[in-house]
Amino acid sequence: MTTATQQRLRAVALICTLKKSPATSSSELMADQVLEQLRKAGADGEKVRCVDLNLLPGTESDMGPGDEWPQLLEKVRASDIVVVSTPTWVGHMSSVAQRVLERLDAEISDKDDDGRPKMVGKVALAAVVGNEDGAHKIVADLFQALNDIGFSIPAQGCTYWNGEAMQGGDFSDLDEVPEVVATTTESAARNAVHLAAALRQSPYPPYE
Repeated sequence: MTTATQQRLRAVALICTLKKSPATSSSELMADQVLEQLRKAGADGEKVRCVDLNLLPGTESDMGPGDEWPQLLEKVRASDIVVVSTPTWVGHMSSVAQRVLERLDAEISDKDDDGRPKMVGKVALAAVVGNEDGAHKIVADLFQALNDIGFSIPAQGCTYWNGEAMQGGDFSDLDEVPEVVATTTESAARNAVHLAAALRQSPYPPYE
């Protein structure tokens, strides 16, 4: 019988593009590359384009009729690793990514039997794309919020691509992924799987 620590880890990528499916999205392409590396490292995953869902504003886990956040939250709760992939808009994460963080905020008060917020023990990765500077600031904002909610951040737990400032072009327009981006993505995924496996085997101590 397979033990909990031997089971493959689960990941979900929350794609925070402003473009609804089936439009081409650089944020989705980056998320696909992260998920590919996570699979190689030992974590199966799926992706969700958040803008395709009706995620109502608010800071509760369920904002009532028409809110599709609860079904997305179940995917997050079932995962060991959560990837937030966002474009850069006016130097910040997308409004969709901000909405995701606001909705996740409710999880701080949702505790397990040992008094820990239920997101404690899960690992977060950040992926950012854009043709202007801003990736480091976005990663900092994402990680601060996700860590407050309870996620653990692995060493070098982000990957990003920024095109030349004041120029057009997207990550999805590249003929090939720059080697430095590919190796950064691989390292982030490998470290995330290592941390998630360690936390599954040895959870954080009870809060109560």
